[in-house]
Amino acid sequence: MKKTIIVIVIVIVIFLGLGFWLFQQDSSNTANFPGQAFENQGGEHIPQGSKEHAPYNSNPPTSGPHWPQEANWGIYSLPLSDEQVVHNLEHGGVWISYNSETDPQTAAKLEDFAKRYRKIIVAPRFENDAKIVFASWQHLQKFDQFDEANMVKFIEAYYNKGPEKVD
Repeated sequence: MKKTIIVIVIVIVIFLGLGFWLFQQDSSNTANFPGQAFENQGGEHIPQGSKEHAPYNSNPPTSGPHWPQEANWGIYSLPLSDEQVVHNLEHGGVWISYNSETDPQTAAKLEDFAKRYRKIIVAPRFENDAKIVFASWQHLQKFDQFDEANMVKFIEAYYNKGPEKVD
């Protein structure tokens, strides 16, 4: 009986140690992911068309209150409402936005880049504080110029990883 208890204690200690080690490994690996992480502001639905809610914690937003109807995936020539596109991020999409400092050739490169993926929105967003911003659920990466290698890394890290899995 005493040997059984000792064996059980040893097994528990091993599992706890292994679990702690795996947790540490996972936590340290987040530093290897691209962009910046933001605290989850939830996924509360607000009335379609409403803009009344607590402020978002990132520019553009990466989570938080949003409309119940998401935007269609694709390329837009006019800005979309933050409250609409946040719903797309919740579904695992990536929002590629660019500000008024972005030249038409770069915007065209972003559009061509986005055509490789299904769950992408490309649209101008004049409130951006960087020329180009990639946003996913709780993550942002800002670019001063088209940088395909790092843009691909962002997509590979966060594409289709929102809290709601929707095809």
